[in-house]
Amino acid sequence: MRRTVFPEYLGQEDRALDLMRIRSVVCKLAGDKKADAFMERIPEISRLLHTDVEAIAENDPSVEDRTEVVLCYPSIRVMLHYRTAHELLLLEVPVAPRLLTEMAHSVTGIDIHPGAQIGEYFAIDHGTGVVIGATSIIGNHVMLYQGVTLGAKNFKYDPDGRPLDLPRHPVLEDNVTVYANTTILGRVTIGHDTVVGGNVWLTHDVPPRSRILQTRAIEQPLFTDGAGI
Repeated sequence: MRRTVFPEYLGQEDRALDLMRIRSVVCKLAGDKKADAFMERIPEISRLLHTDVEAIAENDPSVEDRTEVVLCYPSIRVMLHYRTAHELLLLEVPVAPRLLTEMAHSVTGIDIHPGAQIGEYFAIDHGTGVVIGATSIIGNHVMLYQGVTLGAKNFKYDPDGRPLDLPRHPVLEDNVTVYANTTILGRVTIGHDTVVGGNVWLTHDVPPRSRILQTRAIEQPLFTDGAGI
């Protein structure tokens, strides 16, 4: 898939063989009809991944060229797995979507459920410890830093005590930036063009164009040499 969606960076000499192999795998998992449907989605997967590459390049001044982003950045690796897995999930292919995202999770430390909905020009900087839950919705031009969690605050249960699969994760609208180690829980909406600072615990809606910052640290000048910790 990586060679197929990034031929300009990784070469095109084996493209026909790669496509045949991809179709063969999906066909074994889900049959001819779903394999054909997935193959039709590959151009859109490629388009979205190219927007992710651009988002990283535009937000990281250390990037020297796009090839570096494609080959080296964990965000692109995990998004390749996620965007492939998401399309397979929409086609109701069993098990494989979670396998793909967990493979990326184990390598990158970034945990994105294949059921999450993520728009174009999505970027994760550094990435380790990022968690994006199954019913999260993320708009376009969103930037997350390491340690960000988009999680569930609580669950509802059926009469037999089993948790219901209801929308329970955050919605991030367009042009939202969330800095390191921030946790956003529940079905809350973070309005467009909002910046959420680092180390914030957020469980309520935020209107568009907001600036959410951590409470100022309380200084205790009497503590010395670690006393009182």
